[in-house]
Amino acid sequence: MAAGAAAIAGFLLLPAEGSAAASVTLIVIGLIAALALIFAVRLHRPERPAMWYLFAGGMIMNVLGDTTFEYYKIILEQEPYPSFADAFYLASYPMYATGLVLLLFRRRLRELSTLIDAAIIATGLGLVFWIFILRPTAAEEATSAFESWVSTTYPAVDVLLLVLLARLFADSGARSVSIRLIGAAVLLTLVADTSFSLASLYELGYEHPINGVFLLSYVAWVAAALHPSMAAPPSAVVPAPSGGTHRRTWLGVFGLCSLLAPTLLFVPGVGDDRTDRAAVAIASIVLFVLVIARLAGYMSKVRHQSAELERLALADDLTGLANRRRFESALRDVLAAGSLPQVALLGVNGFKNVNDELGRPVGDRVLAALAGRIANAAPHALVARLGGDEFAVLLTGASAHDARELADTLVAGLHLPVLAGDRELLVGASIGLAGGAVDPAELVRQAETAMHAAKRTGAAAVRWSPALDERATDAARLGAELRAALDASQFRVVYQPIVELPLGRVKAVEALVRWEHPYRGLVSPAAFIPVAEQNGLIVELGDWIMRTACRRLARWRAELGPAAPERVSVNVSAKQLARPGYAATVAAILADTGLPAGCLAVEITETAVFEGGPAVVALHELRELGVRIALDDFGTGHSSLGLLQTVPVHTLKVDKSFVDNITASGRHAVIAEALIRISSGLGLSAVAEGVETAEQAAALSRLGYRYLQGYHFGRPVADPDFELVRALAAA
Repeated sequence: MAAGAAAIAGFLLLPAEGSAAASVTLIVIGLIAALALIFAVRLHRPERPAMWYLFAGGMIMNVLGDTTFEYYKIILEQEPYPSFADAFYLASYPMYATGLVLLLFRRRLRELSTLIDAAIIATGLGLVFWIFILRPTAAEEATSAFESWVSTTYPAVDVLLLVLLARLFADSGARSVSIRLIGAAVLLTLVADTSFSLASLYELGYEHPINGVFLLSYVAWVAAALHPSMAAPPSAVVPAPSGGTHRRTWLGVFGLCSLLAPTLLFVPGVGDDRTDRAAVAIASIVLFVLVIARLAGYMSKVRHQSAELERLALADDLTGLANRRRFESALRDVLAAGSLPQVALLGVNGFKNVNDELGRPVGDRVLAALAGRIANAAPHALVARLGGDEFAVLLTGASAHDARELADTLVAGLHLPVLAGDRELLVGASIGLAGGAVDPAELVRQAETAMHAAKRTGAAAVRWSPALDERATDAARLGAELRAALDASQFRVVYQPIVELPLGRVKAVEALVRWEHPYRGLVSPAAFIPVAEQNGLIVELGDWIMRTACRRLARWRAELGPAAPERVSVNVSAKQLARPGYAATVAAILADTGLPAGCLAVEITETAVFEGGPAVVALHELRELGVRIALDDFGTGHSSLGLLQTVPVHTLKVDKSFVDNITASGRHAVIAEALIRISSGLGLSAVAEGVETAEQAAALSRLGYRYLQGYHFGRPVADPDFELVRALAAA
């Protein structure tokens, strides 16, 4: 651009009249510019080079026109008009226009609003061209019809270029440097053409400076082609940060162009001619219609955006379902209409583990898949995602029986595997049902209480009843008292022997916790352990139980020597295992109490490790410490055999349900025998729980069980009599 500006400055300093140097300089600059543009296309290799070759072709036509015109003027010493030079000049416009059309197609400016904006600009400025250039040229009496046609064609094609330029810059999207330079080149061409037409019409002269403007347009064309952004696709252009400034600028341009028609009536002489008045009137009508259409389009866009914002405000971004706001609004409307709807609240089981182990993107795909299944199961109901992994279904005009049928359908659909990428995940849901309440908040609360009851009990669906509130209130009260119980040392640890057959010696003891409440009396673990799980106190309570049990076994080992149990088993919850650094906590307890790691066993349930993740990692870390792992209630969980492949287990504790009927031939005896064979085949030890009679002990012994536990050998007490237990076992 600097080189081009210097060359143009040199051209303008040359004599204008009859100067061969000026003519040659004009032609050479134009030719170099055209060749440089072609070189730029070969250099950058844009995806669509056709428009650039058309721009180069337009420049070459102008150079040929200049060459022909200067030949007439310098060699033949005549300036005919029209001449062959005009044929070349006029041939350049279709090339420029076609190139601009290709550029517009490349940018896909297809919004109706940009078309209207361009039409407003073109109509206003086109009217100015008509009044001051086209109309006077056409009315000039001294010209022939052909000369008049040629004279009016120049400003007419300028109007076409003006329309295309307005169409290009009416769009508020991003524009590269190359596109901006193209716009500057077209604008300079329009300025030069308009100036030349005015100078010729009113015999003003100034042809030499006007040629300088033409040359500036050449420089802009070449700069646009040489800039690397000419090869960038439209999507790669970074949007300009001044979108507001662009809109304000073009709003001013649109306003000015729409006011041009009435403003021209104040120009002296414009309103005197009937043709001019008709042109102004037609242009005013067209501009009025275009502005009305633009306003209508703007209002339609505002309404569309308002509706879209309302939809987004009432829809869940991830699933597309209704969100909590829309659900609560619909629930209020239904209740206000006098209907008593049914509400089903769903909570996905174990969803946190999906996010933790597989990542949030996989979790999002799982939620989207579940949302689709819920929506398909309830096509005539309002389905909403309330947040996280909770969904709600609003049934209008439905009975409790209808809600229960929906719950059964949902349970069946949600228990099928969910495909997330290359994984098949098994996820379920706990469903709470409620209906009959007239307050929307109370209805949702009842459904939520029922859902938590379903999670707590393991039931697929639970309907709310007043008893659930009573239990929830009692659980909340019990949870508050748990904190005080820990501080006041109301808990104690009792120990139940695990005997080894046929020796009858106490191989180990299981540590169990008891709560001696000052007013309630002895509170069952079945009552307070779930509450401790919910409020998180199970972590602190579990650590206290383990520390107490390890300290007690260390004392027995010191006092009883070989007669002491070899190890103590302590139950560990899923929340304890999921806590970061749990293995380090156990190691610290062992170090503080002086108990060897091999003398401690942690008992876990299948549900605690069913979903894998941090719990299984913690178990592997415990095993590396030397702590033994026992799988409690074996045979009653989700997928016991599959767990044996992933969980580092040493001992299987066969559930009491398989021991109760062990003396009678039947399914339980077959299962008990199969379990001892599995444990032996895997190199694991098996402990039969719940042995209450000598007959059960004898039957289990015949099946191959070496370790037994139950009331037959002793109830859990604070100070077991190991010699008495040995005597009972030997008998």
